[in-house]
Amino acid sequence: MTADVWLPIPPDEIEGLPQGPAYRFWDGAEEFPADPADCAFYVVPYMKPSDIGVRPMPHMSSLRVVQTLSAGTDHVEPGLRHLPPGVRLCNARGVHEASTAELALALVLASLRGIPGFVRAQDRGEWQGGFHPALADKNVLIVGYGSIGAAIEDRLTPFELARVARVARSKRTTARGPVHPFTDLPSLLPEADVVVLSTPLTEATRGLVNADFLARMKDGALLVNVARGPVVDTKALLTELDSGRLTAALDVTDPEPLPPGHPLWHAPGVLISPHVGGPTSAFLPRAKRLLTDQLRRFVNQEPLANVILTTGAASA
Repeated sequence: MTADVWLPIPPDEIEGLPQGPAYRFWDGAEEFPADPADCAFYVVPYMKPSDIGVRPMPHMSSLRVVQTLSAGTDHVEPGLRHLPPGVRLCNARGVHEASTAELALALVLASLRGIPGFVRAQDRGEWQGGFHPALADKNVLIVGYGSIGAAIEDRLTPFELARVARVARSKRTTARGPVHPFTDLPSLLPEADVVVLSTPLTEATRGLVNADFLARMKDGALLVNVARGPVVDTKALLTELDSGRLTAALDVTDPEPLPPGHPLWHAPGVLISPHVGGPTSAFLPRAKRLLTDQLRRFVNQEPLANVILTTGAASA
């Protein structure tokens, strides 16, 4: 049996791949590059619909590793039930922190300082001044304090904030201060001027930002979502936006892509970017480094990085 590795990047464009495996290029094309049953290490095509990434998985009877090039793994988890026990699912921790944190900061600043209104006024040829909030002296709440949440705080630090509060699945202490559990959200939300969502999409976080969550946010607060669209209840958010009580900056939406005519497009106080937190010039160099390192570990039978779960294990 051939130990195939399926890559969504042409293997001749990745320096330092270890010798041994047969590298196959597949980026979601209709035809598979080889027999999926021979694939031992599967790198899921990046920025493709979930059904494309999952399509070969029922046939991958020899699979040992599923590697995503995204921080989230929710798009491939439906395919895990087709796999044999012992397959490790790994995410792309280390690839998207810089670019996603950059966008989070850009969305915060653009929303607070009124950049969308300036662009529209420029299109009309109008000089439109006015008073806008600054990020300085604000309280920011980061919901989801993994590597991306920490990278967001890194970029917020120079902006003279009054306070940064951090929330994650479990309570812990970091060099920058405490990380609160999700159960502390009701007491933290009323104090936050800006709430940044950077949490993975799980059953626990799906619909986390519901009507109750939003109602606890202070009047005039800004919600920024660089996580996943379904973390937010869109209908509940629209109610708050239409009332003018809250504003939002969304890199991800539910549904996604946001269809023409959807009320979010024209809701007051919302800035929408089309899920561009990850795909920047920073992506390819970091993705290639991750793949080279992971495949070296795989070939040398060393522990893999970024293992999220193992099929057939109790945690799966």
